Amino acid sequence: MAFFDYPFEQLKTYRPVREEPPDFDDFWARTLAQARQHPLNASFRSANVKLYTVEAYDVTFAGYDGQPVRGWFLIPAHRNGKLPCVVEYLGYGGGRGFPTDWLLWSSAGYAHLVMDTRGQGSAWSTGDTPDYEPAGSGPQFPGFMTRGIASPETYYYRRVFTDAARAIEAARAHPAVDPSRIAICGGSQGGGITLAASGLIPDVVAAMPDVPFLCHYRRATEISDAQPYQEIVKYCQVHRDQIDNVFHTLSYFDGVNLGARAKAKALFSVGLMDEVCPPSTVYAAYNHYGGPKEINVYRYNHHEGGGSFQVSHKLEFLNSIWA
Repeated sequence: MAFFDYPFEQLKTYRPVREEPPDFDDFWARTLAQARQHPLNASFRSANVKLYTVEAYDVTFAGYDGQPVRGWFLIPAHRNGKLPCVVEYLGYGGGRGFPTDWLLWSSAGYAHLVMDTRGQGSAWSTGDTPDYEPAGSGPQFPGFMTRGIASPETYYYRRVFTDAARAIEAARAHPAVDPSRIAICGGSQGGGITLAASGLIPDVVAAMPDVPFLCHYRRATEISDAQPYQEIVKYCQVHRDQIDNVFHTLSYFDGVNLGARAKAKALFSVGLMDEVCPPSTVYAAYNHYGGPKEINVYRYNHHEGGGSFQVSHKLEFLNSIWA
């Protein structure tokens, strides 16, 4: 797909009015308080992987409503003192896979916690965490974007974003981690979860959302024919009388609104030909983001964004923070 969104000069200043419900902060404070009524119970069991420079652990912690969430924790085998930790969230449809899929950050000298995404893990890598909340979720278009969308109380991403906040708390619970030096990252859905976590846990030091999904939903559904935003479109085609309610629910989970509450130093990326996460939706989140920020622009790239080029930038970005 060629350039299809606003011209680049307009994108750089694109800052739409945020559509935010008046009880937004109360909703999230209540959601996290309810989750924290359950003991975190973070456990780290050896994964028995034949690696010599990295130790790998099978992680379980209590997420939304105390429900167990899985992950991987990787750490350099040779280390001195407590380490900064990168908490990573996954793209749409994927699961935590295997420890050997996640060697970058531990190889660079960081602790690294990879959070499994509840209910996902069959589209491109395996997952091990079910979604425990099918009851009362109502009709949905196949996928996750409309699961429980009739109400913010039942919406799928309420559970995922709560899991993401608790994943940071689980990383901080490991004795090898310096709890004051937490970075969060992810691409696509993982980028959207990163923005959510940066708003929900504003004392993280760094956030690295790549080509973030889950931002500026209404515009995304109006200019992109790509999945997964088309799940919302298809739902609204059938539930013609529920459109306003759908976007009211989504406003509680918009990276534009959650990222506006962030304080972490952020490195974004955007592909100007990205039909999955249109550039105007990324810039809406970027321009409203509450902390210091920079963005890498990949003019002729789609949803792959910067790929390995962006990985190098992220390594440099974190090194500059913790040098």
